[in-house]
Amino acid sequence: MSTLWLIKMVLAHLLADFVLQPRKWVNDRNANHFSSPWLYLHTLVTSLLTLIFIGFSYWPVGIVIFVSHTLIDGWKSYRPQKVVYFLIDQFLHLLVIVACWYFAFFTFTDLQQWLQQVKGNTIFWLYAAAYIFVSFPAGIMIGQMTRKWSDQLPRSAGLAHAGKWIGILERVLILTFLLQDQYAAIGLLIAAKGLLRFSEKDRQEEKTEYVLIGSLISFFIAVSVGIIAKNINP
Repeated sequence: MSTLWLIKMVLAHLLADFVLQPRKWVNDRNANHFSSPWLYLHTLVTSLLTLIFIGFSYWPVGIVIFVSHTLIDGWKSYRPQKVVYFLIDQFLHLLVIVACWYFAFFTFTDLQQWLQQVKGNTIFWLYAAAYIFVSFPAGIMIGQMTRKWSDQLPRSAGLAHAGKWIGILERVLILTFLLQDQYAAIGLLIAAKGLLRFSEKDRQEEKTEYVLIGSLISFFIAVSVGIIAKNINP
């Protein structure tokens, strides 16, 4: 399967969008939209870099990249500077890249072979179930298990839902480290979180105990799921 070509096209996009695009170009585009000459220079760089990586014989791909990148970035320049529009922008770019890759390098036979491999790959489905479980389902479980303590605490002025996302990320990282046998990295992650918590100026005893209980439950779930996933014989 021609995965190499997809990687090259994604790399070209990352370099053009985040390394070779000065802030001056972005600011001018946001101010002048489709009238900005830097918008077209940026999309030209993106398409040329793509063709350099995959070969100029695939010039139709370069044209599609140029036109689509111009339209997407021009559309984004009218939107507020919010993360949701950044994610939509990147998703649309990657969607175009995947479509170009599919029509230029991918065949239906490749797709059939890949789907057949995934369909019968027990490890893939096992790990997918493990990652899904340690994200939102585990977070809901932890919330239910610690509710009697969280109800006793005053409402925090911290970032909305920050604790939930911190928990999801730490469980995903722990599971990943465990599946890769990187046990030292797990210890480093736990120690780093402990140091950050210890450095807080406002450390109420009740809140500290609540965070410690939640963290230990979170670690236990992630480690347990990882051990189970590693020891299930496919």
